Amino acid sequence: MSGWFARRHGANLDPETLVFGPSVIYVIAQLVTLWSAPGEGVLVHTPAYDAFGNMLAASDRLLLPCPLQKREGRYYIDWACFEQQAARPDCRILLLCSPHNPTGRVWTRDELSRMADICLRHGVKVISDDIHMDISFVPYLPWSEVARDDGWALVSSGSKSFNIPALGGAYAFIPDAASRDAYLRQLKAAHGLSSPPILGILAHISAYREGGAWLDALKNHLHGNLARVAERLNGVLPAIDYRVPEGTYLAWIDLRGLGIDSTERMDALQTLLVEKYRVAIMRGDTYGPEGKGYIRLNVGCARQKVDKGLDALIAALQELHAG
Repeated sequence: MSGWFARRHGANLDPETLVFGPSVIYVIAQLVTLWSAPGEGVLVHTPAYDAFGNMLAASDRLLLPCPLQKREGRYYIDWACFEQQAARPDCRILLLCSPHNPTGRVWTRDELSRMADICLRHGVKVISDDIHMDISFVPYLPWSEVARDDGWALVSSGSKSFNIPALGGAYAFIPDAASRDAYLRQLKAAHGLSSPPILGILAHISAYREGGAWLDALKNHLHGNLARVAERLNGVLPAIDYRVPEGTYLAWIDLRGLGIDSTERMDALQTLLVEKYRVAIMRGDTYGPEGKGYIRLNVGCARQKVDKGLDALIAALQELHAG
C-alpha cells in the first residue's frame, strides 16, 4: 500500500503504521469510539456520504455539519463555519472525505493545509476517508502530506478503484502507536477479526503492483461518462448547468433550476422514474438537508448504460417540468 501511495501520489506513508479492517466504515467507526466519547462532536463537510451520519448516530456522536458552498458549479469550504465548529469544546474529530462524496471535490494542498492548521489549533483529530483517491482527475494529496502531528488516520481500500469489494478488506495508516494498538485490540480481541480475508489481501497486492495501466484506462472511461452526462443534460436542460467533477465516478446533479426543490417534487420524480421508466436514483436528501433538490448518479458502468439512464432521466424531467 505504501508503495502505491509513493508511486501514484508522491506520498510518504510508513508501512509500519498500516493496519487492516473489514471495511472503511468499520475502521472509521472504531477510531471514532477511540477518539471521542458519547455525545461529543464530529465535524463533517456536508452534504455527506449517508453512512457517516448513520454510523455517528448509532455511535451516539453528534454530527457537526459544515455545509459546502456552491459557486459557479464548484464546491468550496465555508471557512468561518469550519473554524467555528472545530473550536467547539465538544468537537473531537474531523471526519474528512477526500475526494469528497458526493460532490466530487478533490481538496487542494492549500485547503488541506488550512484544515490541518485549524484542527491542530483546536486539538481536533482527523480521520480521512480516501476510498475514492484513485478516481481523481486532478492531483490528489493524502492527509499525511499536510498533517501537523500524529493525531490522524488515513483509511482506504482498493475496492472502488479496482472493483473488488466482494473480496473484502480495507486498511488504514495510523501513525500514533497508542491509537494503533488500541484499534488492533478492538479489531482482534473485542470483535474477533484477527485475520484479514486472504483473497482480499491477494487482490490488493495484485492491484497495487500491476493495476496502474488498467486504472488509467478506467479513469479515462469514467471521465468520458461524466462528460457525457454534462453534454446530454446541459444540451437539453441548460438550467441544470452540470459540471464534470474533479474526482469520483458519481455525478452530483442540481435539479433546483428545474423546480425540483422540495421533498414533494423529488418524490414525484422518483415515482415517475421507478414506475414508468424502471430507473432507480439516489436522491440528494439521502445525504442530508444540503442535498435537497439534487440526485446522485453512479456512472461506474458501460457508456450505453449511462445513456439508457440519461434517456429515462431526461424524459422524466421533461414530463415533470411540462406538468
